[in-house]
Amino acid sequence: MAKTFEPPPVDDVLDAVGPRLRALRTERDLTLGAVSRTTGVSVSTLSRLESGGRKPTLELLLPLARAYQVALDDLVEAPPPGDPRVHGRPFDHNGVTMVPLTRQDGGLQAYKQVFPPRWPDVQPEQKVHDGYEWLYVLSGRLRLLLAARDFVLSAGEVVEFDTRVPHALTNPFPEPAEVLTLFGPQGERMHVRARPKA
Repeated sequence: MAKTFEPPPVDDVLDAVGPRLRALRTERDLTLGAVSRTTGVSVSTLSRLESGGRKPTLELLLPLARAYQVALDDLVEAPPPGDPRVHGRPFDHNGVTMVPLTRQDGGLQAYKQVFPPRWPDVQPEQKVHDGYEWLYVLSGRLRLLLAARDFVLSAGEVVEFDTRVPHALTNPFPEPAEVLTLFGPQGERMHVRARPKA
């Protein structure tokens, strides 16, 4: 199981601000007096900030960030992000390999599905259930039975349908099919945004 990220204590983050302020000032070859004149922050306050004798506040850091022409995040270093990878364990669902691509339990779910060649070995029964499904064929071909219609989907093709319509997916072809699937259990639809045509 992946470790969860725990941010450093607030005091550790604030203690790192002083050395960062001193480094920025010396890189720019500025005196405390020059920074004081630019920011309106007293020389003694600047000195105590740099030495850690004074805790930084937003009121003090904003003019310093402007004076040094850096983002506020560069003064108060944000903690590094946690591990963004999703470590979903593949599982078998009626002969189809399912790889979860989302972490949350509810709402929109994403999976990579691998349909083995010539699957299933019997004529599938079309089923209905609440939800909305979006499929993108990564490789191979897939057959979609949607009520009375019959589609063959090839790599690069996308379908979106209401799962309350009778449907079934099959792979009658000699090669496996890999599919990216998004499923909204309450009928959530995908919202695809594209740049408008010129």
